[in-house]
Amino acid sequence: MTESHRRLVPEDSVRAARLGRHRLDKMDPARIAKHLVTFQPSESDVVDLLKKARLSIPGIADEEEVLRVFRYNPNCIMALARKSRFDSAAPVAEGFIASLPLNRLGLQILALGSFNATSPDLRLIARPEERPAGLYMWAVFAPGSLAAGMALFMERISSPQFDGISLYSRPNTDTGRRYNEVLGATQGVVIEGIKAADVWAFPRASHTPLYDTYVPGTAPDKIGITVARDLEDLGRVIAIRSAVYIGEQACPYEEEYDGNDLAATHLIAYAGDEPAGCLRMRFFADFAKIERLAVRKEFRKSRAAFQLVQAGLKLCQKKGYRRAYGHSQTRLVNFWGRFGFRTFEGGQNLVFSDFDYVEMVADLEPDPHPVTIGGDPYLIIRPEGHWHAQGILERSASRPATSPSVKKL
Repeated sequence: MTESHRRLVPEDSVRAARLGRHRLDKMDPARIAKHLVTFQPSESDVVDLLKKARLSIPGIADEEEVLRVFRYNPNCIMALARKSRFDSAAPVAEGFIASLPLNRLGLQILALGSFNATSPDLRLIARPEERPAGLYMWAVFAPGSLAAGMALFMERISSPQFDGISLYSRPNTDTGRRYNEVLGATQGVVIEGIKAADVWAFPRASHTPLYDTYVPGTAPDKIGITVARDLEDLGRVIAIRSAVYIGEQACPYEEEYDGNDLAATHLIAYAGDEPAGCLRMRFFADFAKIERLAVRKEFRKSRAAFQLVQAGLKLCQKKGYRRAYGHSQTRLVNFWGRFGFRTFEGGQNLVFSDFDYVEMVADLEPDPHPVTIGGDPYLIIRPEGHWHAQGILERSASRPATSPSVKKL
């Protein structure tokens, strides 16, 4: 967005283009991924790319400055290549998209007009694991068909770490400014209460689903939710439920761990980086069962319980379920009623693990884009609850089939 190869957006076509003709949030990464690949460049790749880009990008930072930033945060540069020419054993970068993840101070300095993009102060740039305050589009070198690589960049920053983070740029050529317009960016924004007349912005609203909002390193008062995906996550679930159900409610061990945990999906709520609560879901033919909601005592004044239930129901909707079912302790019927649950007509009163329960059911609104057969097949093999972002198997698709199932004669 900041600067681009001249062939990326030809001058005449830019003049004729309507504002936002190729909006960043409307690009189709699945279609683009059939023709382009992205990968993490090496330092030698970066040096080679800079030599090519310097011919068409005025004022690009010196090689030493770019490498200094790259070593601090390698995620700043994403390499592009045409899939037809790509060899995973010896990848050759044909273009790149460089962005600087600015922390809050860096974003303020940008708004004040004092940010030095040719020699960035590393104190203003977020570390690789940090969630930035804004993404500054440092440089784009994507000649010809590589221009569509912006769709893959947008896919890359759809993760919780970057979700809802706006993009900023300062184009210094007419072509760059018109390119920003084509992508849907606008000039003149207010950042942290500071009027930034020369800064262009592409605002982004959060699209991360409730069940994938945990970002490591966030503030202790920030609640994030994620799906349990490995044995360490399951250990956190066990620790939370042991503290709540066995420790506080004196539930017998064999009743709490009932043989269903490995046949279920679990959500974990974090307060900052501290596991605060969990929820279990099991899936049947035409309904999903919500169960084993537990929040540690010290986090019960937070919204962990509410966010866990909301996230669980959203995940059920994404999987195509239209009905949720559960057993509520009688004293908690009103709590579950806040999420649309009602006492199941004709249901039974139950007693187990020394508490009284009632059956409850909730009707779910259909998800506008559920996971179904007939859609993108790569989406179905993404990690559970992470259907909104490109998965590891999609990245592996850039490699040729070295072990084909049918040998050519």
